[in-house]
Amino acid sequence: MPSLLYLSRSQVAEAGGESPQFYAKVIEEVLELHALGKFVQPLKPYLRVRGEDGEQGHIADRIIAMPSYVGGNLQISGLKWIGSKHDNSSVHGLERASGMIVLNDPQTNYPLAVMEAALISSMRTAAVTTVGIKYLARQDFSDVTIIGCGIIGQRQLESVAQLFPQVKQIHLYDVHAEAAQRLAERVNAQYSHISCRSSESAELAVRSGDIVIPCTVTDQPYIHYDWLKKGCFVSNVSIMDLHKDVFTSADKVVVDDWDQSNREKKIINQLVLEGAFSREKLHAELGEIVAGIRPGREFDDEIIVLNPMGMAIEDISCAYRIYEQANAKGIGVTLSLYE
Repeated sequence: MPSLLYLSRSQVAEAGGESPQFYAKVIEEVLELHALGKFVQPLKPYLRVRGEDGEQGHIADRIIAMPSYVGGNLQISGLKWIGSKHDNSSVHGLERASGMIVLNDPQTNYPLAVMEAALISSMRTAAVTTVGIKYLARQDFSDVTIIGCGIIGQRQLESVAQLFPQVKQIHLYDVHAEAAQRLAERVNAQYSHISCRSSESAELAVRSGDIVIPCTVTDQPYIHYDWLKKGCFVSNVSIMDLHKDVFTSADKVVVDDWDQSNREKKIINQLVLEGAFSREKLHAELGEIVAGIRPGREFDDEIIVLNPMGMAIEDISCAYRIYEQANAKGIGVTLSLYE
């Protein structure tokens, strides 16, 4: 009888879902498949609900459906269904985002597994940054800036700290200063070779970073080009943080997927509509760099921006590799499809 495997968050973690090394390996694998065209990935729809006053809600208030098929050595289909409310923490005492991933066997299209998605989603987002650092950052970087100290910022920090031992200084900023201070104290207790401190402003933090990673829920840009160090690499995780002059002045702009990035009135989409940016002005998609089709960093003083919208193929590939490991270790609960 058809059945599927259910994995809770703790079971996802038990199957290897908290390892930055695991995610970095899978993300490189799937980015190369993306560059080679071995995937199917419809543009993800956003489910947004207007308030009773008819006004559009916060930019982070939405549910996204992210379906995809990944070929190559993976051969898996699936869907990430992930919801977010910007005030979940302050109003409901919950994490901002929650979700589920469904995996389907592409031979039959029957479901194989259902698993908690938020852990996978946050870890693969951090892995895209670490892959970006590998190919786009200066080799001698030492200072990392994180703007926004929620779950996404913490995952980014942990992954970078674990995968790049040359990190010496971490600069944090959060609109809630106590969040940055708590994270700084935790990092200083955990890593003897890293000095972590809370900055007084976003500008001071950004100006200090060889690597800059915004992880906020802002709907208005605040980072200017002249804040960025020469040779800086920016992983623009939260998408709306960079002013337009950053994209038009940077030496290289890289995205994960052009079609996904050029939509939803995000900054790149705004620039395209204004005639100030285009596919031709884009340096590359990240997978093209991983696959060796396009160069990554070529000069130490280049300012390079990665704008990762987030791709379903990343979530589905990581979830499938976790599903494989869970099966091998006997982790999870088997559910009958028809019972």
